Amino acid sequence: MAVKEILKLGNPILYKKSVDISKDEIELIKNHVNDLHDTLFDFRNRYGCGRAIAAPQLGVMKRLIYMNINKPIVFINPTLDQFSPETFEVWDDCMSFPELLVKVLRYKSCRISFKDTNWNNQEMLLSDDLSELIQHEFDHLNGILAVQRAIDKFSFAIRDR
Repeated sequence: MAVKEILKLGNPILYKKSVDISKDEIELIKNHVNDLHDTLFDFRNRYGCGRAIAAPQLGVMKRLIYMNINKPIVFINPTLDQFSPETFEVWDDCMSFPELLVKVLRYKSCRISFKDTNWNNQEMLLSDDLSELIQHEFDHLNGILAVQRAIDKFSFAIRDR
């Protein structure tokens, strides 16, 4: 559909919790998915990175995540559970602050349950970098940014391209 502006760090909308999507909104959501896709790929072309994006980053306060690594996956009304007891530190990046890296602690694995674009129930077990990625995007749905999860006040770095 269109490349949209990604809201940047400091925008108060990014700190708001998004709302569930109802089944009767599915056609509208498909338009948002197209915007998320186009915006993700535009970001990827400009910055050389970007695997997923959450709807609130475009100012759409719906519980919607779009991920595209080898193929597109749409997560509608996702929930996370089954977190591993193991965690790991990672330098996290975000499209809402593309020049900044933040060291955060994430669970090594988790399960995501969600609706797909046909309103079917789905679930995936994710580990390592995909677990970290989905936790990051899920945080966006709850108005939480990686800067709020920094391990300590020394856990920030400027990205060198």
